Amino acid sequence: MLWSGRGYPKTLVVVLLVGGLLGFDLRHAAAADKPKAAKLNYQDHILPILRDKCVACHDPDKMKGGLDVTSYAKLMEGGGSGAVVKPGDAEGSRLYLTIAHKAQPYMPPKSDKLPQAILDTFKMWIDEGALENAGSKAVVMKPKTDVSLTSVVRGRPEGPPPMPEPGKLSIEPVVYTARANAVTAIAANPWSSLVAVAGHRQIVLYNTDTMNLVGILPFPYGLPTVLKFSRNGTLLLAGGGRGGHSGKVVVFSVLTGEKIIEVGDETDAVLAADISPDQTQIALGGPSKMIRVYSTKDGEKIRDIKKHTDWIYAIEYSPDGVLFATGDRNGGLFVWEAYTGREYFSLRGHTAAITDLSWRDDSNILASASEDTTIRLWEMENGGQVRAWGAHGGGTLSVRYSHDNRIASVGRDRVAKIWDESGNQKAASEPFPDVALKVAVTHDNQKVVAGDWTGLVRLFQIDNGQKTGEVTNNPPPASVQFESAMKEVVAKQAARDQAQAAVNQAAQTLQQARQNLEAAQKAVTDYQAAIAGAMKAVEEAKAQVEKAKQEVPPILARVNAKTTAHAALAEAMNKIKAALDGANGDAALMAEFQSAEKLVAQAAAELDAARKQLDAANGQVNAASAKVAEAEKVLADTQAKAAEAPKVVEQRMAELKAAADAHQAALNALQQATEALLAATRTAVEKFQQLPPKP
Repeated sequence: MLWSGRGYPKTLVVVLLVGGLLGFDLRHAAAADKPKAAKLNYQDHILPILRDKCVACHDPDKMKGGLDVTSYAKLMEGGGSGAVVKPGDAEGSRLYLTIAHKAQPYMPPKSDKLPQAILDTFKMWIDEGALENAGSKAVVMKPKTDVSLTSVVRGRPEGPPPMPEPGKLSIEPVVYTARANAVTAIAANPWSSLVAVAGHRQIVLYNTDTMNLVGILPFPYGLPTVLKFSRNGTLLLAGGGRGGHSGKVVVFSVLTGEKIIEVGDETDAVLAADISPDQTQIALGGPSKMIRVYSTKDGEKIRDIKKHTDWIYAIEYSPDGVLFATGDRNGGLFVWEAYTGREYFSLRGHTAAITDLSWRDDSNILASASEDTTIRLWEMENGGQVRAWGAHGGGTLSVRYSHDNRIASVGRDRVAKIWDESGNQKAASEPFPDVALKVAVTHDNQKVVAGDWTGLVRLFQIDNGQKTGEVTNNPPPASVQFESAMKEVVAKQAARDQAQAAVNQAAQTLQQARQNLEAAQKAVTDYQAAIAGAMKAVEEAKAQVEKAKQEVPPILARVNAKTTAHAALAEAMNKIKAALDGANGDAALMAEFQSAEKLVAQAAAELDAARKQLDAANGQVNAASAKVAEAEKVLADTQAKAAEAPKVVEQRMAELKAAADAHQAALNALQQATEALLAATRTAVEKFQQLPPKP
């Protein structure tokens, strides 16, 4: 009951449990549960479908298009347009393309596309060699091009990073399931941001910089269990198959996604393979316990090496191409001369299955991972063990050297770890939901890519183990990807609109800040002019005071003279009056008195006028003094404001700088939002272009 909820067959459960105890790798356990089956062939599998769907139009009597499908020989002859079946290349076979509605005329005519299961059967039959019957042997597909190199180039090759050409690869999954399968293989391109992840009957390619899906390569032979990029990054090798049934190794062009080499005709799944650095050899192995080496030039087998006593789990060529190493399920670890096949070293030390191998870039050190929990480093001078340490409790399942000689690994403890060559742990990831199966390091030594039994693929920072993203080996159909990409475009457009609005607002604030600074700077100049004007006004007011004061003394002298004259006349008048009083109305005195009285009155009037003139002069002096005080106050106020004006200018300059910085930040954000929108748009366009044609 412990396992019943997970839907595993009983026999598989037993194999998994026993395999776990004996050191089996879970990725290969399923093979033991499958009986050997006859390979797909024309007689048993294809002809019944043709009779049901095609014979009505393509029999010896009608032969529409000159094609007769009622016999293997006639089908392979083709029709009026030439061959319709190219063994080993379904995507290049007109029969498959027309029934899959990938090329006109669609077949059967005026009908819906055949069920996917039938299309898959045709595709696999052709890709496996288009066998006639159960006893037939597949014709070796000759390589489409000679990929061999004249010499091994160490380090980064010349030219741009090897990445698929835009629009070359489809993003339509070969298979899409409710749940992803275990991640049985991962490979990172050594010189570009491209990572390959194994899925069911497909290889999924991602850009590790953008996390975007780059394309999907079909692997019709079953489950890919090994992925390797060539040392120059231009080729991708994939090996795998169907347990107990068949195994193949194919090589794809990274630039075009075209399958250019196919080797191997195993009766079980290929579990290990690699292509030599000079791209002249492909070595593979698996349950047959036999190392088979093939030529990339003609696809012919060069040699078999019989040494291993158990399933071969790991094969890898040294970066210089001189050696290659192999490891098996029984802990056997060997190093071979690449071009003679002679044994170079037998490396003894592991006590359980060898799960993975990785060479250091200088080819002097080989790292091996094992179910005995350890990672071991071996030197190639004498074949001695340099270092060994326990890496993952329960078993280490994958190991990979980075270009800067750090070591990444995963294992049954569900954690991805980073080590130095002394075995010191430098970083570790958060645990995976299940056993971590495969690991790779990106070309820039910045990220680790790892996958587990549940199909989860995560990317981590190599320096600290922090997760940076997730991808899947089970991407949804292209239409769903396109819809998701369009939603991303809408979201990025909204973000860009917000960024543009922020730029507009920041620009207004910046313009206002410029105007405020200009006003503050003008105020400084205006205050200087105002100070000069106020000082002039003070001087003019003081001059008026002086002028007014100069007019007071003569007027005061007249007032004093008038006062004296008035007093003298009054005194004379009083004397006349006294004499008149004693003279009993002397007419002469009366006349003199009246004359004196008039003179006194006239003197009084003149004195009063002089006094008024003096008051007016004093008033002018006071008024001019008041103007001086007012002008001096205006001057003081202006000087005070002028003293503050430079501080205002400084404040306005600070505000302008802050506004300019905010505006630049808004522009940067707008640029980032624009770039993100363009990237999302490009992704959406690519996904639109990669949508399969409508039937």
